[in-house]
Amino acid sequence: MTLALAAVLTGCNGGYDSPSDTASKAESAVGSVASGASEAVESATAEAQRRLDDIQDGVDVKGDVKAGPTTVGSDGRARSEVTVRNTDDSPRSFAVQVNFTDSGNRLVDTVIVTVNQVQPNHTATATARSTHDLSGEVRSDIARAVRY
Repeated sequence: MTLALAAVLTGCNGGYDSPSDTASKAESAVGSVASGASEAVESATAEAQRRLDDIQDGVDVKGDVKAGPTTVGSDGRARSEVTVRNTDDSPRSFAVQVNFTDSGNRLVDTVIVTVNQVQPNHTATATARSTHDLSGEVRSDIARAVRY
């Protein structure tokens, strides 16, 4: 597991990435890390935080983002609709870290979703989907949201 995790975390090219590229890479990296065994969720959470920190000129906007009710589909994946509100005066994109927790409030998965080019004073939605099967009572919470 350590080697696979290291390969995912060291996949940077060292060049400049736009905030959108960074957010897309964050989605991919977090999904790759979190799809492993449950003990990898902690590593995926740390990776998500690091990737969100890497977004240049990002603004913390957790208060402008809401997670809807969580459902578990017939495929076993938990889903939650994420709604973002752009309070800026120009179109902005969002990278949102969504945590899935079980009935004991234990973190069981984390994902990053992006919502691109939301117009000023408008809302938009995206669906956060767990990276692996989850069962029982599952809740979703916004861990962090960055507008760029």
